[in-house]
Amino acid sequence: MTQPLSGRCLCGSVRFTAVPTKMEMDVCHCDKCRRWSAGPFMGVSCGTSVKVENETALRAFTSSEWAERVFCGECGTSLFWRMRGNGDTSVSMNAFEDLSGFTFTEEIFIDEKPANYAFANATHKLTGAEVFAAFAAQQGN
Repeated sequence: MTQPLSGRCLCGSVRFTAVPTKMEMDVCHCDKCRRWSAGPFMGVSCGTSVKVENETALRAFTSSEWAERVFCGECGTSLFWRMRGNGDTSVSMNAFEDLSGFTFTEEIFIDEKPANYAFANATHKLTGAEVFAAFAAQQGN
């Protein structure tokens, strides 16, 4: 994927473009994501390619020592999960204008998923411990 995709928040105060690293949507079931997005967070990895037109409309909440959650300060739309330090960003899939090209491939923090919902898709599933182990391996720890 070389073409940027456009997206926006509910009220339109935040408009952005981003280039997905792959045309795949991943779902996070962790407690923080579910509280932040009112359900599992459906994210698309976009590296550092996110370009926002109106940065002053953004608000960020530092949710852990390694990440922040970014949302529209006007309407509250959950937009980006962003790594602190390197800026790697996962964009809310539903903030993109065109959702047609994405496939659903992975669920993380599956061990924190409540029993009252389940997806029918066959996905790769990782526990929180597996996610942290993979992250540590990427960082060379």
